[in-house]
Amino acid sequence: MPDLTLTMAMSSYDHVRDLASGAVRPEGVTIRHLELPVEEIFYRFITWREFDVSEISLAKFSTMVAQGDDSLVGIPVFPSRVFRHSSIYVREDSDLVSPDQLRGRQVGVPEWAQTASVYTRGILADEYGVPLTEVDWVQAGVNQPGRREKVAFDLPPGVTCTARPDRSLDELLLAGELDAVFSAHPPDSFLTPGGGTRRMLADAEAAERDYWARTGVHPIMHIVAIRRDVVAEHPWVPMTLFKAFTAAKERSVRRMRDYTLSSVPVPWLPRYVSDLWPDPAQDPWPYGVDGSRRTLEVFLRYAHEQGLHKRLMTPDELFTPHIDAGFRV
Repeated sequence: MPDLTLTMAMSSYDHVRDLASGAVRPEGVTIRHLELPVEEIFYRFITWREFDVSEISLAKFSTMVAQGDDSLVGIPVFPSRVFRHSSIYVREDSDLVSPDQLRGRQVGVPEWAQTASVYTRGILADEYGVPLTEVDWVQAGVNQPGRREKVAFDLPPGVTCTARPDRSLDELLLAGELDAVFSAHPPDSFLTPGGGTRRMLADAEAAERDYWARTGVHPIMHIVAIRRDVVAEHPWVPMTLFKAFTAAKERSVRRMRDYTLSSVPVPWLPRYVSDLWPDPAQDPWPYGVDGSRRTLEVFLRYAHEQGLHKRLMTPDELFTPHIDAGFRV
């Protein structure tokens, strides 16, 4: 019997590389990999369901599930995890140096339902004591005007978010019409020498490490989803793909810990990995619900508090059952 061929849309990740290249082969499945910009992946998958398997924004996927859309099946594979204290940008000449100064200010977000923005707003409220109601929120594209929300939601009472399709967040920030921008991707001005913007926190990494040590939260940005019609016809696919993603990730972790190779062009990477995770048996990038339950619970609380979900969801509601979170290759 020939393998089932599945089209998979995924950004370039070392921990997915061996699955995308065919070095790891899911049993009974041939993967046809499409490496595309993540914004294109999300738009085409959410809007048109163009791929069989895809990474997808956690915020958008969970909001679809909360609204009763079951056209996608989630598996607890987390290709992108990024701490978000470093995702707050201000003008170079701004007097803002801490998020607790954002009370009463105007803050831009690319989309209210962008996962990165959900975490950063949650951190603003939890860690710095600034309620969402005490910020004037503005939605626009980061570097190009015209970006719009991809999922529907209702803002919480007292919270306002004004769409500005005519300008980009970068333009508004430089013009002084915004005090700060929360964004997964930096404004172009930040990436341009002398461009006029900076990160709000001078030592964002220290803040992120402290947050991680205190909370145990390593923010999940993206998960992996499969079209429901594929799973309906081939119910064995979710577990098969979970095993393959896990095998590819574990090969990547072994490369990072290997002092004899330069698998990534970063000096002393194995030492850096060992400093963060001294126990070689520890999984630095856990898949499965149980290994990331705390992070998922915090995200779902944030999403509920911010109006994306009408009720507080549990992590288990997001993913297909019967995936063994303790599975090891």
